[in-house]
Amino acid sequence: MPQDARTETLVIIGSGPAAWTAAVYAARANLDPLVIEGEPSRDMIPGGQLMYTTDIENFPGFPEAIDGQDLMRRMKEQAERFGTRTIMENVSSVDFTTYPFVLRPSYSDEIRAKSVIVATGARANWLGLDNEIRLAHSGGGVSACAVCDGALPAFRGKTLAVVGGGDTAMEEANYLTKFAGEVVIIHRRDSFRASRIMAERTLANPKIRVEWNTQVADVLGDDFITGLRLKDTVTGEERDMEVGGLFVAIGHTPNTQFLQGSLDLTPSGYVVAPHAWRTATSVDGVFAAGDVMDDYYRQAITAAGTGCMAALEAERWMAHHGVSEAEPPVLETAESSIGHPEEQMA
Repeated sequence: MPQDARTETLVIIGSGPAAWTAAVYAARANLDPLVIEGEPSRDMIPGGQLMYTTDIENFPGFPEAIDGQDLMRRMKEQAERFGTRTIMENVSSVDFTTYPFVLRPSYSDEIRAKSVIVATGARANWLGLDNEIRLAHSGGGVSACAVCDGALPAFRGKTLAVVGGGDTAMEEANYLTKFAGEVVIIHRRDSFRASRIMAERTLANPKIRVEWNTQVADVLGDDFITGLRLKDTVTGEERDMEVGGLFVAIGHTPNTQFLQGSLDLTPSGYVVAPHAWRTATSVDGVFAAGDVMDDYYRQAITAAGTGCMAALEAERWMAHHGVSEAEPPVLETAESSIGHPEEQMA
């Protein structure tokens, strides 16, 4: 690494609610944060899973609901107002064994950092069907979060399908019965892998029925889902079923591959926070926020909350260890601009 490479006070990796909330708090604390947003791909785009959500009705402050992309744009603009700088790249690898820490973006120069917040989120596991992905990304009635979307008017009173057989699928199905006319669980085996109590509660619900030994072969519909093509896993026979919504509950994959063992992870790949109600990780000076360290709630508001926590912890950690803060940020005005990210990285 060049000896004259700039050392950032705080680098935030990610661009969802956790990342932008952390950036707002860090910028207002004069930490001059740099956010590495990520790059668009088939699975994820900067802004995270909310970029695929059309109506968010459970984020405080928006009684008329708000589009997911609009919410993320507002969060980013708020962070930038206080001087946050951004670059739209992935972080390909990190080195947390040296200090300042080293981050390696996908194609630009290495970045040093006095402190790091990992807020890269988790991506929903999909079935991998082309129309499923298209409708999920366009707000066409395919979702991976019943708590996020199940109460939307488009799903009320409809027959809704849930794919999965674990505890998450059971929770999603039972939650959806509050709004749906009927909930159909589609499971490729003849028994659930969910815990016994969750399975029994689900099977006892009169609004839930199960399609055993069945998998989804295709998702039907143009602008909005109209049905599913189902395949019997025993006989191979196919048939169509009308549904008004599809909820895929086959798990999430945290975006932690780039860490390459630099932080302690759970068996499922989530960042471990050793101390309850804290965001500190196994490496002193590195913090985690949002769905990348939360496999339980996975909500925008809880992600934002942990983003706040991570920024406060990073600020206090640097103060405790005598890490100097940056100069106060300059707010962007008509006469004064915070500059282009590449100019500030020079």
